[in-house]
Amino acid sequence: MTYFEGFIVPVPDGNKDAFAAHANQLAPSLRECGVRRQLEAWGSDVPEGKNTDFYKAVDGKPGENVVFAWFEYPDRKARDGANEKMMSDPQMAEMGKDVPFDAKRMIFGGFEAVVEEGSAGGTYVDGIVVPVPNDKREDYASLAGRNAKVFREFGATRVIETLGDDVPHGQVTDFYRAVKAEDGETIAFSFIEWPDKAARDSAWQKIMQDERMQHGGGLFDGKRMFWGGFEVVIDTARAKQTAAASTPVTA
Repeated sequence: MTYFEGFIVPVPDGNKDAFAAHANQLAPSLRECGVRRQLEAWGSDVPEGKNTDFYKAVDGKPGENVVFAWFEYPDRKARDGANEKMMSDPQMAEMGKDVPFDAKRMIFGGFEAVVEEGSAGGTYVDGIVVPVPNDKREDYASLAGRNAKVFREFGATRVIETLGDDVPHGQVTDFYRAVKAEDGETIAFSFIEWPDKAARDSAWQKIMQDERMQHGGGLFDGKRMFWGGFEVVIDTARAKQTAAASTPVTA
């Protein structure tokens, strides 16, 4: 199964272009270090919740948006090796000195995929973060796998469900605080890729009425789960596909 490094980042509203430029600047170095795919998505339809939400997850301030992002690796060994290279790369250290967001409030962690349906693609992403009891990991994966097939049927290009594997505790923010995790709980970091926002909005109306959808009764505390919709601003997989499509075929 694929391994993911997941991120939630607070970014000032006016820094969208600067953030995209920074992410694009990092992309070649990340690829050289071993990141198979880098995706960064800008908050587009992110609701505020009573208990938890994406803004609270990063201690969001007025005038800030959130970015939902991930790096993909073939496995944890590849992720660990890539992180070692990043930490010793002077060019990356230099680029990290001046970032268009508050890195102290960014949260991140390593997650192992338990469900992978479909192929990468699209311009819109739903991001979901869920507290899951450690003794319910297998039950959660089974439920998520069944639901993933419904999402795909209604137009999702890809559905990924992951569970925490290497999720650090932070001094200011982290994934555990984001869901008000209790003892014996881990984090599910999940996302659904869509062709575009219109396809996503149309699909959700049908999905919520579909009797096959199971909402996790008893598996996790839904009041501490949070979710939102995000507009893709950089996707290195799309960049590769575009480059391949534009390459002329020679005899």
